[in-house]
Amino acid sequence: MIARKNMGRVSPFLLVLLAFGFFFATYNLLTLVMHKASKSTSEEWFDPVTKRPDEVRRESNAKFHVALTATDAPYSKWQCRIMYYWYKKMKDVPGSDMGGFTRVLHSGNPDNLMDEIPTVVVDPLPEGLDRGYIVLNRPWAFVQWLEKATIEEEYILMAEPDHIFVNPLPNLAHGDHPAAFPFFYIKPAENEKIVRKYYPEEKGPVNNVDPIGNSPVIIKKSILEKIAPTWMNVSLRMKDDPETDKAFGWVLEMYGYAIASALHGVRHILRKDFMLQPPWDVEVGKKFIIHYTYGCDYTMKGELTYGKIGEWRFDKRSYLQGPPPRNLSLPPPGVPESVVRLVKSVNEASANIPTWDTL
Repeated sequence: MIARKNMGRVSPFLLVLLAFGFFFATYNLLTLVMHKASKSTSEEWFDPVTKRPDEVRRESNAKFHVALTATDAPYSKWQCRIMYYWYKKMKDVPGSDMGGFTRVLHSGNPDNLMDEIPTVVVDPLPEGLDRGYIVLNRPWAFVQWLEKATIEEEYILMAEPDHIFVNPLPNLAHGDHPAAFPFFYIKPAENEKIVRKYYPEEKGPVNNVDPIGNSPVIIKKSILEKIAPTWMNVSLRMKDDPETDKAFGWVLEMYGYAIASALHGVRHILRKDFMLQPPWDVEVGKKFIIHYTYGCDYTMKGELTYGKIGEWRFDKRSYLQGPPPRNLSLPPPGVPESVVRLVKSVNEASANIPTWDTL
């Protein structure tokens, strides 16, 4: 009995020791949790490949200059006129950070839109160097423009003629991290063998190459000045390599920009809300730009017939030799909002641009 009683007693010293031990363990656990939470918050705050938090402090000079490259072909001209119309309409809407505008005309000579749209004329690549791939002129155009132009804004939006602003666009960039739209068909990891020709292993993992093109991108002017010559040289090397040319095809220059950015250690904030592409994206919502690169074909019942000419259609390639007529017919009932908004935007612009049919 005496032995059993002694076993049931606990020394006061042992109780104090146990209490101290529990306190110390709890303190360490709480400290670890707080550190993890702090680290997680910090990584989310500055992670260049996530959506920028709304709380991040805006840059003091948040305005960005809108720049698009273009040719003097009729097909390019009518798209530029629509794009510039919607730029002017959205520029001063609350929430917009758009500054000035430049059409970078890489045909080498002025055209008949010089008085309508602010334009800087630059030279095309030497004859034959683009091998019929006209967009190879894009990086060379930006190199020349950045050298000769006076750009007041700290940031630049690289845009394209077939972009329509549908909501006021803020500066989506964060400091030295540009903002870009992620394209589902730009897949550096799946094309690592080819990407490694231009982005060697010693530069880092292949996922340092963002799944983007050069447009739409909002980027600091000082950073673009460094990337642009590399973008041009990488794109030309790619076009000169049969394996790369075959693998990347019409998106070769997009890979050129993505790889050039990675070579300079630049990562982009990926913003899926930057742009929508009808007919695949069906709602406009809070997205900022309609990109009408795909044809929109539907039956009169509103059913998509992609790959087959529809009873109702809108495809920019139907108007290679001149602008679409004013007052295009609206899509039939059942067609997604994004397509309806696109056609209404084209109609509004053409109705309000003088000499639309005759220029």
